Amino acid sequence: MIRQIITFQIGEQFLGVDILAIREIRAWSPTTLLPQVPEHVRGVVNLRGTVLPVIDLSARLGWGLIEPTARHVIIVVQIGDQLHGLIVDAVNDIVSLPEEGLQPAPNVNEERAADFLEGLAPVDDKMVMVLSLGQLATEVDLLQAA
Repeated sequence: MIRQIITFQIGEQFLGVDILAIREIRAWSPTTLLPQVPEHVRGVVNLRGTVLPVIDLSARLGWGLIEPTARHVIIVVQIGDQLHGLIVDAVNDIVSLPEEGLQPAPNVNEERAADFLEGLAPVDDKMVMVLSLGQLATEVDLLQAA
């Protein structure tokens, strides 16, 4: 079975998300900060009347906070019953990936990002980390940011 993922970048890292989870890709817009939320929850934006929590994906993966600029984008994804925005540097391409093309992430205890990966896929000359969206927003995060 072939699945499609959208690839994007955070710094020099290439990541991907199943295309079926993506609702839209929008330009960066400033967020409204919320009190007492985890550092990776950068606030909320108004998405046509819906409050959209925005996650700093770099910080969530343990790579440090992004200072968003006009060149950043927000990928709106469905996680569980709620929409979330993911701040990324750039969206790259749609890639068709055979199911056997997804390899398991290595078990490295110090690598926090591995907890959030569905697997790794070699695409052209780079390795794409395919995210497991369900792991990105825990129930606590959903309650705090909603």
